[in-house]
Amino acid sequence: MSRAAPAIAVRDLRKNFGGFQAVRGISFDVAPGEIVGFLGPNGAGKTTTIKMITGLLAITSGSVEVNGLDNRRELPRVKRMLGYMSQKFSLYPLLTALENIEFFGGISGLAPHDLKAAMARMQEAVPAPVLRQKIQDVPPGIRQKVALFVCLLPDPGIILLDEPTSGVDPEARRGFWNEIYGLKTRGKTLLVSTHNLDEAEYCDRILIIHNGEIVSAGAPDDLLRREGKASIEELFEDAIRSHGQN
Repeated sequence: MSRAAPAIAVRDLRKNFGGFQAVRGISFDVAPGEIVGFLGPNGAGKTTTIKMITGLLAITSGSVEVNGLDNRRELPRVKRMLGYMSQKFSLYPLLTALENIEFFGGISGLAPHDLKAAMARMQEAVPAPVLRQKIQDVPPGIRQKVALFVCLLPDPGIILLDEPTSGVDPEARRGFWNEIYGLKTRGKTLLVSTHNLDEAEYCDRILIIHNGEIVSAGAPDDLLRREGKASIEELFEDAIRSHGQN
């Protein structure tokens, strides 16, 4: 049997900001239903790559296809396929959690009865008094939960999460990854960027990026065996060091 076409196909992708090369000709695929971890230190090019996939940043050269559609020629269609949770959670801090859900549900085109049902589901997961607080006043774990919920309102098939566990405690991180597994069981495809190396074990495959280039890629266990490393931390440090960091 032939393999399914990639949900995301990135080919020789580059992004320049003036004379600075933020992304330097990277290529990778994300298969349907796969969780791919995008690992790298801050400034490695993770966010820039994700923003080019979503169309939020213009591509300098190379290509991105989402379900076979070129994201420059077919961007409106591509956007309807994607859910994106940005590094800063993409929420309005002076609105309450429920007001954020109402606002983003409206601009996503949810019908009123679907939006009402979505808000009811959120109230089952988080106490109502907390949901009525301004987002800037609620704990990071709750902001994270609301941001993911907002990202999923249009029920996208492909979900891009940029540093989603940054700034939350270990218990919230574990709970978040349980939610990611739940999305995978529903057939969703996920690209998750992180600099938390312990999160690699949750992924089907990892891509290690440094200085705008992918320096290692594969299933975590396969990479550890292939490189003869005892841990993801050791694997990561060796990949970065081999790529020119002392």
